[in-house]
Amino acid sequence: MKVLNAGLITSLAIAGTNGLSISDILDFQLPFLGGNNEIQQPELVGPSVFEQAAEYFGEPMSLEGISSEDINLISSAWDSLEKEYPDKVRKLLTPSSPRAKIKQRTDWTYHVSNEEKTPGHSLRIRSPKKLGIDTVKQYSGYLDVEEEDKHFFFWFFESRNDPANDSVVLWLNGGPGCSSMTGLLFELGPSGISKELKPVHNPYAWNNNASVIFLDQPVNVGNSYSSKSVKSTVAAGKDVYALLTLFFQQFPEYADGHDFHISGESYAGHYIPAFAKEIALHEDRNFNLTSVLIGNGITNSLIQDESYEWMACGKGGYPPVITPEQCTDLHNKWPRCEALLKICYANPSALACVPSELYCNSLMGPFQETGLNVYDIREQCGDNALCYEELDWIDQYMNLPEVKEAIGSEVEQFVSCDNTVGFQFMADGDGSKPFHQDVAFLLEAGVPVLIYAGDKDYICNWLGNQAWVNALEWTGADKFSVAPMEPWLVNGEPAGEGKNADHFTFLRVYDAGHMVPYNQPENALNMLNRWIGGDFGYK
Repeated sequence: MKVLNAGLITSLAIAGTNGLSISDILDFQLPFLGGNNEIQQPELVGPSVFEQAAEYFGEPMSLEGISSEDINLISSAWDSLEKEYPDKVRKLLTPSSPRAKIKQRTDWTYHVSNEEKTPGHSLRIRSPKKLGIDTVKQYSGYLDVEEEDKHFFFWFFESRNDPANDSVVLWLNGGPGCSSMTGLLFELGPSGISKELKPVHNPYAWNNNASVIFLDQPVNVGNSYSSKSVKSTVAAGKDVYALLTLFFQQFPEYADGHDFHISGESYAGHYIPAFAKEIALHEDRNFNLTSVLIGNGITNSLIQDESYEWMACGKGGYPPVITPEQCTDLHNKWPRCEALLKICYANPSALACVPSELYCNSLMGPFQETGLNVYDIREQCGDNALCYEELDWIDQYMNLPEVKEAIGSEVEQFVSCDNTVGFQFMADGDGSKPFHQDVAFLLEAGVPVLIYAGDKDYICNWLGNQAWVNALEWTGADKFSVAPMEPWLVNGEPAGEGKNADHFTFLRVYDAGHMVPYNQPENALNMLNRWIGGDFGYK
């Protein structure tokens, strides 16, 4: 899932590098923030929030060539924000709290390390006691990065079919800050969880024909933990590479001669391109990176964010859900969002990218006011903060003592989506940063890419995904741009439509929301099996 972030901040040390003055930037921000050009300086006690922001971000803030008047405007803007939104602004500048953990367990079956290939990383693995999630061979454990006090949890399920030959798939949920146990127990894993906290067999699990690794990342998500804060996508790439290297070192029977695919959804549209690029750069890897699959991802905000208007106003195959006046308002707001995103793309730093995070998120405001589910435009949002009560059942299940004991969990409290982690990513401006260039890198390196999107999602909708893949610059771009959308059938029935050029494919999935395997489990499994089997024209 992509989790909505709340908070307010403005960015203020990027003038001059983009031909914009500080006053220009403030002109973008102040109408959104409810201020004006006549900012009243509040009475301050201690360091101003502007000074705290400068220290917190730790980025060079050259004041050379900036007038004292503009410096005062910057400082006053920060302080006015704090006066109006004190809790949110101060929280934004506070590092995330460490996750409480139980004392590290010692009852692990395997301890794996390789100082030559993955220095500073080690792996602890066990075979979980049977919980009824599936009857297949399973492994769970932690990737430890002791110097940085980072501990990533994973849970592996062998293929139900032919594990000696079937592909291996890594699954990543998004957020940022959501556990991949959501994918495991709500979407595509061997079982779901009932209201009675019992496993319910999933006949359309993705491990029907592939072995699947579910990884909780970044740290402080799900069963992963650290005493450090984490706030950016790029930081975890080397850790994911280390996890896979050590896992396949211990279990070469899943690597030798097997295809390996990275899949995920939502904010994994950031994670997967960055992680796959990191893996592709290691030519001596002990596993075969075969392809990536990204579902309803957020990858290129500069193009995708405009689609909030398109989807809410009836251009995505579903009737309008907001008024014509609100549609006009969104249309008029887009140029400001676009300008801020261009600043972020030119200077991908926290100071440059946080403003677009905040302003562009406001484009979702009219839709949220309807009470509809941002993950499925057809439904009202339920009582759960993420609209699905089943997610509460997963939290309860994962916190059962017998479950924690079985899988070796070392956290005191499992939380499926951690708002603190999401807030820290927002505070770094990570959500607005571009990752489509990493997709282009993968395509140029010959790695097949599938971008799929349920067409009833709003927050990472299919229109925005279709727009950015059509605009992507790579050597096959001309061929891809003119490729027709063709029907995708499952059991003779329309399941969607897609287009392909060489090893790049886009697929629109009919009647699915943000989580395609949840809404269309049979069709999602068909999609996976066809893709890893070489269909959709990617081989």
